Amino acid sequence: MNPKYFKTISGSKIPLPVFFPDATRAVLKALDSTDILNTHTPGILVNTFHLSQSPGNSVIKNFKGVRNFMNWPKAIISDSGGFQVMSLAKSDGSKKAVTDEGVRFKLHGQKKILFTPKDSIDTQMILKTDMVVVLDDFTPPNANYEEAKQTVDRTILWAKQCKDHFQKIVNQKKLSPEKTPYLLGVVQGGAYPDLREYCTKKLVEIGFDGLGYGGWPISQNGQFDYQSGEIIKKNTPDNYLLYGLGIGKPHEIVQMVKSGWHIFDCVLPTRDARHKRLYVYNSPNIDNIDIHQSDFYSYYVPDKEKHYRDSSPVSTACDCLLCQNYSRSYLAHLFRIGDSTAGRLATIHNLRFYSILMEKLSSTLK
Repeated sequence: MNPKYFKTISGSKIPLPVFFPDATRAVLKALDSTDILNTHTPGILVNTFHLSQSPGNSVIKNFKGVRNFMNWPKAIISDSGGFQVMSLAKSDGSKKAVTDEGVRFKLHGQKKILFTPKDSIDTQMILKTDMVVVLDDFTPPNANYEEAKQTVDRTILWAKQCKDHFQKIVNQKKLSPEKTPYLLGVVQGGAYPDLREYCTKKLVEIGFDGLGYGGWPISQNGQFDYQSGEIIKKNTPDNYLLYGLGIGKPHEIVQMVKSGWHIFDCVLPTRDARHKRLYVYNSPNIDNIDIHQSDFYSYYVPDKEKHYRDSSPVSTACDCLLCQNYSRSYLAHLFRIGDSTAGRLATIHNLRFYSILMEKLSSTLK
């Protein structure tokens, strides 16, 4: 049976599909937790590596988890931290930066550090998130077949180590099934279908609560690689959660949900908001939004002079704080004078756009 809900360790159930914006350092820039709640956003994603550096594991442990630290009552996913670590490690050009043992990297002014699969799981269990992601070896988009195969083999090796260490901690803490977070494996293999299939099957043999679409999902011609998503879905048990890691363009999410995917995260709505790019439904109101149309949304950029005197809201198909209280003219003014309120209101709007998107998708699937 396909999963219907994302269950949290606090006992709540979130209808699927769901989108989690990236609160990388336990904050969505320009917003506080109340702002996020008011956009009907049901959960967030935090970054394991960055939080292990600041404020550090000891601080998070003192608060008994990142949820208490940032006063966020809803769902939280932690990523493995692997992408950030490997980008740092590989940036120095060392071919031995990533080995089967883990990832060796150097932060500015520090000695070299070894980050292992166990380290990733240890930090995530301190964060006490609702889903823990295994450390994986990211397949570079320009990898040849042998290089991609190496990342797949290492991803499988690390996945087994992560699963064993995760289970050891669960047993030591005597966590009940209800208090045990989901454990997610990550499928690598790049644009090579046989490697994607092989990696998926091997991860299913190890056993997880779900699998993630890992690596870079854009093909060489600039198109989204839906084929890899279909391969992963086809070779995954029906009761698994399927997570599109870093997948966030609205039309891509719609297509992935139609093919059976459940969870998504991305920096797009928050980053775009700060850069004056707002998402707008091409509809006169919320009720008439049709996400199955090819052009169901567009972008609104408040830079053009025609918006300076526009008294209409950014969108009539939105009930967010910005659209219910302020005009396009006022938002344009805030951006022109560089006031931080502009970023806050635009971010609130984009998050509400995404929560509406998931509400529409959820109702469509019923």
